[in-house]
Amino acid sequence: MRSMAAWVMGQDNHSEEFHQTLRRLVGDPAPLVRWNAALALARFSDAEGEPQLRAMLQPFVLTAPQSGTLRFRLKEEDVVQSGGIVARLSSASGANPVDVVSPMAGEVARLAAKDGGQIGAGDTIAVIEPGEKQVFEALRALVLIGRLETLPEVERLAAGAPGMSERVRAQAFLTAQAIRQRVTEMKRMK
Repeated sequence: MRSMAAWVMGQDNHSEEFHQTLRRLVGDPAPLVRWNAALALARFSDAEGEPQLRAMLQPFVLTAPQSGTLRFRLKEEDVVQSGGIVARLSSASGANPVDVVSPMAGEVARLAAKDGGQIGAGDTIAVIEPGEKQVFEALRALVLIGRLETLPEVERLAAGAPGMSERVRAQAFLTAQAIRQRVTEMKRMK
């Protein structure tokens, strides 16, 4: 619900109440909420969410919410949807298994634990590469608020990242241009 609320608040970039709420949501414990809040803040020309937009361009490390026996539902190179089950954790008693879900759509880049093995709370389970839609939306937002420290990652995508379309490459190119132009203008103003 918080994720959807963040997205909806971004549709009205004139409401100061929405703006302030989004600034709080960018620190939410749930990655999808943080990311939607960051995308929405860009519409307010607010760079508070820029670190989250950069995170949306990076692989996501999926960790175990508790200790238990791990059983994977997916394998490396499988596509996963946002909210898709990557693995299931069972406690020693076997009661109340916990599904470990991906907060983002993308591809399972690496399984970091042994199927059927024991894992501790906070241990890495898998690494998820971001999906094209997420990368594209983050790049669009970075056109508005991207900073110089974001440029290397954007340029990597502009050069053509594996698994990304020409559409993403073109958007990354435009995003890099916008960041450079904003930095140049800020230097001129000083």
